[in-house]
Amino acid sequence: MDYKRFLTKRSLKREDNFLRIVSKIYTKAAIVQENPSLITMAGGMPNPQTFPLLDASLTLRDGTKIDLDAKAMKTALQYLPTKGFQPLINFINDLQFKIHNPPTYKADDHPGQMDVIITTGSQDGLCKAFEAMVTENDNILVELPAYSGTLAIVKPITSNIIPVESDMNGLNPSSLRQALSRWSPSEARKPGSDAPKLLYLVPNGGNPTGVGLTLDRKKEIYKIAQEYDLIILEDDPYFYLQFTKPFVPSFLSMDTDGRVVRFDSFSKIISSGMRLGFVTGPQPLVERLELHSQCSVMHASGISQMILHKILENWGLEGFLKHTENTVEFYKNKRDQCLKTMEKHLSGLAEWSVPSGGMFVWIRLNVEDSYKLVTVKARKKEVLFVPGNVFMLDNTKPCPYIRASYSNCTEEQMDIAFQRLAEILREEN
Repeated sequence: MDYKRFLTKRSLKREDNFLRIVSKIYTKAAIVQENPSLITMAGGMPNPQTFPLLDASLTLRDGTKIDLDAKAMKTALQYLPTKGFQPLINFINDLQFKIHNPPTYKADDHPGQMDVIITTGSQDGLCKAFEAMVTENDNILVELPAYSGTLAIVKPITSNIIPVESDMNGLNPSSLRQALSRWSPSEARKPGSDAPKLLYLVPNGGNPTGVGLTLDRKKEIYKIAQEYDLIILEDDPYFYLQFTKPFVPSFLSMDTDGRVVRFDSFSKIISSGMRLGFVTGPQPLVERLELHSQCSVMHASGISQMILHKILENWGLEGFLKHTENTVEFYKNKRDQCLKTMEKHLSGLAEWSVPSGGMFVWIRLNVEDSYKLVTVKARKKEVLFVPGNVFMLDNTKPCPYIRASYSNCTEEQMDIAFQRLAEILREEN
């Protein structure tokens, strides 16, 4: 694949920051003792003797103690390579290989050989990917309804967002073909074509819908991406929160061409406040994200990366997967409680699909527009939901949907919330 055709002129102009290269060389030498005699007077690293933190001890929920000794703390408090703390990257590489086994992951002779970068949350990775690959006049394909954070990134970059409809089984391949119907596959591949080059979607437990793609749909979507030479931006923070087993295989797992850029997050399974995610994708594109990161955050939090590394080191791969199993069972129970209380109070007043994963349920109220109902009337009754229009391309149009999150409410709180919502809906009718 010619990855240059997917990158903006601005992104192609970005160059390696020499100081970051020096930092990477020195940090690698210090961590793995590759060259312990190396002396550097090149970098601008502060002297760790001035750092007030010396060490730390953390306690996991099972009582296990995680120690950050003086050596680990010294590394955590210092600048790191932009791609991330290498021992943590090594763990992520093993995880991606075990779970997804991308066809090009270890194929050194493949132009789309996979690479990984740790980001300040997966949204940071998304933002940099859109900055690197989308310009003002570009047409791009976006699954709707869409995560509002993604719309906040994309809408200021380009006004040429082509919506692709989603239903109870995720993004609809028929809608994707319809969105691309004004171009033929051969026209889309021509240099200078205005055909879309990117498809953005959330394959599992989507925010706001809670639905997930079936394997058959994924295969069809990937086939369409091959026909039209699309890059698939697979935004998948809820992969480990799928409520049925076996998990539906990822786009990354079927990516023979090197056309999938995958965004994972630790926010939903370890900690949202750590602000750690990771991007897996073709090396030429991940390298661009690295250059964009050099110009902004430089690297994700060293403290967060070190803490996460120590936890994962203690657990091992199997321990991490066991933790995700416990987490998904927790949220599945929450979902079932939510559906039970909705059935009790909203039958005949609303419709909804059963979430296949994640933390949200997408509810269609028997009203023309939910905005005033949610932001004014529901608030007066001391219950909060999110109006559906914030997940739409045109947020000024009436929308009957709302998003409800069951992640932090008790069953009793959900019962009260939907009882209050039902009272409002009856008043409306």
